[in-house]
Amino acid sequence: MNNSALVIVDMLYDFIDGSLACHNAENAVKETLDYIDVQTKGQNGEDHEILDTYPILFIRDCHPADHSSFIENGGTWPVHCVRGTRGGEIHDLLKPYVKEELTFDKGCASDTEQYSGYDGRNGAGQSLGEILELLDCTDVYVCGIATEFCVMNTCLDLMKAGLNVHLLQKCVAYVDKDGHDKAISEMKHMGISIE
Repeated sequence: MNNSALVIVDMLYDFIDGSLACHNAENAVKETLDYIDVQTKGQNGEDHEILDTYPILFIRDCHPADHSSFIENGGTWPVHCVRGTRGGEIHDLLKPYVKEELTFDKGCASDTEQYSGYDGRNGAGQSLGEILELLDCTDVYVCGIATEFCVMNTCLDLMKAGLNVHLLQKCVAYVDKDGHDKAISEMKHMGISIE
């Protein structure tokens, strides 16, 4: 698993049990934890030592309350993942793996819809793309919510940046099953490895 990293997209409460709860979300969290366990097996030590050998990066929708994507502001989605609310928090079971410098917020500007996490920024203002480059990553394993929106857009941007992208299909949740199936098919066609 050298030169690889795990990117977890929007495993946030509003997408799991909140205003935009997605199909398979709780199961996707469980499968992601199982995947992390397999990757870090045999690496005795503290969580922070494990993260040094296998980077786990989180993408987080982080909207202002007046975000343009919300229905009440003329957008298409119910209010979700507002900064500072429970709905915008990463699932508790994943929190032991969260490092602030490897957590990237997107959708922070009220007038911008941002599905892809590629340009999401950490607290220091660095983008996901910049950090993956600093980590010398060649392969990125991606999971999260929702397949046909933020997961797919993030995967495509990672691929455009020259990375080998692997989608962990057991570790995703989706808005609509047909949309999920179509997105999986499109990603496969574009050269993303579906695993």
